[in-house]
Amino acid sequence: MAITAQEVNQLRQKTGAGMMDCKKALTEADGDFEKAIEILRKKGQKVSASRSDRETTEGSVFIETSNNRKEATLIALNCETDFVAKNEEFQGLGNDIVSIAAKEKPTSIEALSDLPLGGLTVKEKIVELIGKIGEKIEISAYEIVTGEQVIPYIHAGNKLGVLVSLKGVNGDDETEAGRNIAMQIAAMNPIAVDKEGVDDTVVKKEIEIGKEQALAEGKPENIVEKIALGKLNKFFKENTLLNQAFVKDNSLTVANYLDGIKKGLTVESFKRISIGG
Repeated sequence: MAITAQEVNQLRQKTGAGMMDCKKALTEADGDFEKAIEILRKKGQKVSASRSDRETTEGSVFIETSNNRKEATLIALNCETDFVAKNEEFQGLGNDIVSIAAKEKPTSIEALSDLPLGGLTVKEKIVELIGKIGEKIEISAYEIVTGEQVIPYIHAGNKLGVLVSLKGVNGDDETEAGRNIAMQIAAMNPIAVDKEGVDDTVVKKEIEIGKEQALAEGKPENIVEKIALGKLNKFFKENTLLNQAFVKDNSLTVANYLDGIKKGLTVESFKRISIGG
């Protein structure tokens, strides 16, 4: 049957697919719009499969914070090019996904992908957009942080997102302090809040490295352990948030800065997600 330009345009408006793709889908579906949409989705699935080995080093982070500011959800939606990352539909999909994640609180990216969204699942919505733009798209990270007050921060360019849970706020608004800490995390990339949060395997590895360095420098074996522990303390100062030098005032540690804002104010937890790293 003949497919009119009006029908093609109507399908294009509904799906966002290209004119030629819409015409081919309608022709294959004998003018049946629902069948044509299904054909376009299948095309998206084929595009997704054919690009499964492509690297997705671009994209954006998206954050949604609860009204009481005691919870925040962060996702990273990756794609192949920065051009697509700035695309309106890509941004819209990212916002839709983080909203459904904040509402439903799935336990994993896989569970998030199976949630319903706009008559499809999140996974199918991603495949649908892949079919339109021809690039691989995937959710690379998903985190929820809760606490007395959770402060979100998205770095310039939307490539890096941080969530900080503050403890000891005592009902006050500590947004400024939380944002300063989030910027610290973005810049310095700590591995834990404090030394107690560092994995034992990392601690053992650092001690072993410290010993090997001391021996290589010709230090006596009876003091090698002490030297290694000294190096471990330096590692903690450089890599755990509360012990790091505060970037806005190097005369203070992060712990000192927070305690100066309010006695007992500290960080309970944080998450830092970056695109391509």
